[in-house]
Amino acid sequence: MASLRPLHVDVVSSGSPEAALCQGLLQRHHYLGHRNGVGENLKYLVRERQGRPVACLLFGSAAWRCQPRDAFIGWTSTERQRRLSLVTNNTRFLILPWVQTPHLASHLVSLITRRLSRDWQAKYGHPIHLVETFVERDRFAGTGYRAAGWRVVGRTTGRGRNGPAAAPRAPLKEVLLQPLGADFRGRRRAPRPTRASHRAHPCP
Repeated sequence: MASLRPLHVDVVSSGSPEAALCQGLLQRHHYLGHRNGVGENLKYLVRERQGRPVACLLFGSAAWRCQPRDAFIGWTSTERQRRLSLVTNNTRFLILPWVQTPHLASHLVSLITRRLSRDWQAKYGHPIHLVETFVERDRFAGTGYRAAGWRVVGRTTGRGRNGPAAAPRAPLKEVLLQPLGADFRGRRRAPRPTRASHRAHPCP
């Protein structure tokens, strides 16, 4: 990792050349491609000391419902509606194929989650208390997240948007969470989400 340092981590502004670069890299190298953020979101571009891109990370709206997450937090349906704006989903995490550096994934996850709430506060006027992500079990082990201290709290059913009565169609995913502070369960007063903050989608 010493050959890459110092790493430069920047928040990507919409419409900037860095936004176009991130979009192109994700389209080309991430198996899910690129997806525009819905509601509140943040994008990060990581470069190595010579300025070459190393990684892209996207954070967006949390799943509207996710049984393992909701059980871990212990909130009611009403509390979830009020406090979901304090949760974000790491929807994309791409390390560029040319980068073959041990432990880089866990280092980047830790580096960015340490600043995520502060950056969110600067952009949207409120913090983030909890980060979630969903890892396809047939594709990945989630090693970088686990090494960075994220908690595996359960797995999805594969029913996704179709609801509990539908036959499973989506890939099974592990649900991993990273609290960003002692009050991640949102017992203090939380801001109400704006109308455009979240789409009503269940745990994928």
